[in-house]
Amino acid sequence: MSATPRLLLQGITKRYPAVVANDGVSLQVLPGQTHAVLGENGAGKSTLMKIIYGSVKPDAGQVLWNGQPVQVRNPHEARALGISMVFQHFSLFDTLTVAENVWLGLGKELKLAEVARRIEAKAAEYGLHVDPSRPVHTLSVGEMQRVEIIRALLTDPQLLILDEPTSVLTPQAVEKLFVVLRQLASQGCSILYISHKLHEIRELCDACTVLRGGRVTGECDPRQESNASLSRMMIGAEPPQLEHREHAPGEAVLQVDGLTLERDSPFGVDLEGIALQVRAGEVVGIAGVSGNGQRELLYALSGEDTRAAAPSVRVAGQPAGRLGPAQRRRLGLHFVPEERLGRGAVPSLGLAHNLMLTRTDAVGRAGWIDVKGLRTQAQDVIRRFNVKAGGPDAAAKSLSGGNLQKFIVGREIDANPRLLVISQPTWGVDVGAAAQIRGAILALRDAGCAVLVVSEELEELFEVSDRLHVIAKGRLSPSLPRREATVEKIGAWMSGLWDAPAEVAAREAADA
Repeated sequence: MSATPRLLLQGITKRYPAVVANDGVSLQVLPGQTHAVLGENGAGKSTLMKIIYGSVKPDAGQVLWNGQPVQVRNPHEARALGISMVFQHFSLFDTLTVAENVWLGLGKELKLAEVARRIEAKAAEYGLHVDPSRPVHTLSVGEMQRVEIIRALLTDPQLLILDEPTSVLTPQAVEKLFVVLRQLASQGCSILYISHKLHEIRELCDACTVLRGGRVTGECDPRQESNASLSRMMIGAEPPQLEHREHAPGEAVLQVDGLTLERDSPFGVDLEGIALQVRAGEVVGIAGVSGNGQRELLYALSGEDTRAAAPSVRVAGQPAGRLGPAQRRRLGLHFVPEERLGRGAVPSLGLAHNLMLTRTDAVGRAGWIDVKGLRTQAQDVIRRFNVKAGGPDAAAKSLSGGNLQKFIVGREIDANPRLLVISQPTWGVDVGAAAQIRGAILALRDAGCAVLVVSEELEELFEVSDRLHVIAKGRLSPSLPRREATVEKIGAWMSGLWDAPAEVAAREAADA
């Protein structure tokens, strides 16, 4: 490796009215180095990455690029230098197609057809399938992430910043992505890698900088560390161990029988004969690669899509296929969507008023809102779920992704549901907060609630589920007891191969 750092940060400081996001941060990344930035939610990682990418201006400090001082005033200048970034929260225009979104970040001399061709070639090269002609609003969260990764790779970056890039990939796809990243590093590309999956950091990265409270608190070679030691560096302690007690579940609270729905958009997925049961006191997990019918299934279960035959979805014994979300909530169904901002919370509203999206406890008979009671209720959720926020009136958009997720999950758990349907419960959440959310799910299950978890995090599903299904191409696999589930088997089933002989499934999954 060259002695001159590709990127050198010296004393970077960024202050906001309520917090110092970065406090004298220094960091260096060498050419060809894969460098992890580790820290709990709110530690200052995202602010630091945005400073490097030019979307946030530091208050103090210096940035050196290939040994030369630079001022990166905007992302366009960053890309001109050779810096690309894949954000955890995507920067895509919903009304434009994939190709049009990518085109915006590339040179004006290219024609749209050429951009589409390059997208298809890059997608095929890296195994990240995406259709350039699809409007972004028809994509799942996982498919949007693929678009962001491909867009970054098309710029041939010298420094690639990746924020939680594997949260929506199968184990086999993660292995393929790591092959690509190692190849990029071997060609001299530097990689800044943010992930809360400690085993990924230990496997992929050769350097690590740890942030806590906006300051650098440690540097290490993660290959020489354990998950426990990295956790201690990051949060000052090891995350609590989950206790998954076996017990007999009760009556069925959610019954889905023969749910078949045509896609509601040209780029959606048809649901075909979905059969599913979740009983009181059990957690049922659904694994799968994003874009295989999860969105359509969740809409049909939450009441956002009311086209299903009434008896095909039953909640607490009542036909619910034609009922809307509010009617299903009255039956005891609460729902946590995967999109935190926009669907799970209104960005500009305070946390207290965001409670009213799904809770009406503070609304009196005459329709008057008990504002004081509402704020107290929000404060209780903030306290119970250790949400780092500026109080119950803090705008939802002011919270880090992990803290907003804790608030939304807490809001629904605090409602004491009979049935909780939760999508991607810990996406982008640090290890301490993830353990807290998973512990809350198990506590809810032990209290007799029926819980359905849709997640692309296999480790998470193995930790909390009693039974597992896999969804692929709009079909749902048979259920599998957790003790019989393996990463290899679930990974093969993600390709829709649960009916194939084991050796065929394994071979085809490896080629997928």
